Amino acid sequence: MIDLRNYAAKEILADGTEVTIRAIRPEDQESIREIFQNLDEQSTYRRFFSPKKELTDAELAHFTDLDFHQVVGLAATVQTGAGEALVAGGRFAAEGPASPESAELAFTTEKRYRGRGLATLLLSHLVKIAKELGVSRFEADVLAENQPMFAVFRLSGLPMQQSREGNIIHVTLSL
Repeated sequence: MIDLRNYAAKEILADGTEVTIRAIRPEDQESIREIFQNLDEQSTYRRFFSPKKELTDAELAHFTDLDFHQVVGLAATVQTGAGEALVAGGRFAAEGPASPESAELAFTTEKRYRGRGLATLLLSHLVKIAKELGVSRFEADVLAENQPMFAVFRLSGLPMQQSREGNIIHVTLSL
């Protein structure tokens, strides 16, 4: 069994950037707050399906105080002159004891790092962890306009099913 609270792996992006994929920790709250504050309106809307100006302390705790059984979160970090910088995150949350084989999936990437393969990389690590925990499918509700997220799902190579209700597409990825 993987020690998920201490999960860490080094990766190299296609552009040569070295990143660390590691477990989200409670001390990441301020970094997550900063990333959120730097998201543009469209990105915030795509992630939360409504306008949102800031994250509450309760929301930050929800994103960082994880049990690593039903809720797993990973951060992508890079080294800067000031130290480690969190630039993206991905997580899954199992739908509960009644259906532990299904988990909701979500990602956020800092705007300077979008389009560089971080969500795809995070997804590959989340898939590996989910399989070990007995999750057999990821589910996500995605706005139809969010083509970058659909590209991540397609690049994963995982079997994908979609159903549409209005402008929201429910995606199921089989692991």
